[in-house]
Amino acid sequence: MYIPDAFAETGLDRLHSLIEAYDFAMLITNGEPAPTVSHLPFVLDRENGPNGTLQAHMARSNPHWQSFAGEALVVFRGPHSYISPTWYEPDAPAVPTWNYAVVEAYGTPRIVDDAQQLRAQQERLVATHEAGRSPSWTMADQPPAYIDAMLRGIVAFEIPIARLEGKFKLNQNRSTTDRQHVAQALATGGSEDGQALARLMSAN
Repeated sequence: MYIPDAFAETGLDRLHSLIEAYDFAMLITNGEPAPTVSHLPFVLDRENGPNGTLQAHMARSNPHWQSFAGEALVVFRGPHSYISPTWYEPDAPAVPTWNYAVVEAYGTPRIVDDAQQLRAQQERLVATHEAGRSPSWTMADQPPAYIDAMLRGIVAFEIPIARLEGKFKLNQNRSTTDRQHVAQALATGGSEDGQALARLMSAN
C-alpha cells in the first residue's frame, strides 16, 4: 500500500481498534490465474502474538481454503468520505479529495483442524456480535446434531499477523484550521462514515 509519511498510522492499539470496528474484511491470496478474494467476518485475538492473530472461517464448499499457501493479505476498510474544497479556508486554491482509514494485515493462514478449537472460535465470533442483544443467540441453545452439522460445513483458520500497515488519510497535509473545518463538516453532515472520520480526525 502506498503510504505517504503524513498518513502513516503505526500505533498498534489504533490499528487493532479499526480492525475490531470494521471486522468484515477482504481476504486476498495468490491464485491461478488471478488473485483469490473472499469477504469474511474476522475476530482479532490481540494477545496472541506480537501483532495479534486473526480468526475466521469460510464455507467448506468455497475452494479458496484449498489453495492457502504463502502470505495472505486481509484488508480492513474503515470510514471514508468525499472532502469538498469548500470546507477549507478560501484564501488558496484546492481540489476535492477523499479521506479514509484502512488497515492491511499480512500473515500465513493455517487451518484449524481441532474440533474443539473450531467450535471455540465460532462461539467467540457469535459472542462478539451477540453482545448486548436481548434475547441473544447461543450455540449451546441449539440442537447438538444441528450445530455439529453446521460446523462440518465450514473450514476455520487463523492468521498470525506478521505485519500491519495502516493508512489514516485525514488531511494531515492541511493546516490545523482546515482540518478543524473538515472535521466539523463531516461531523454535521449526517453520514455515519463522516462522523466516524470526524472522530478519528479529532483523536489524531
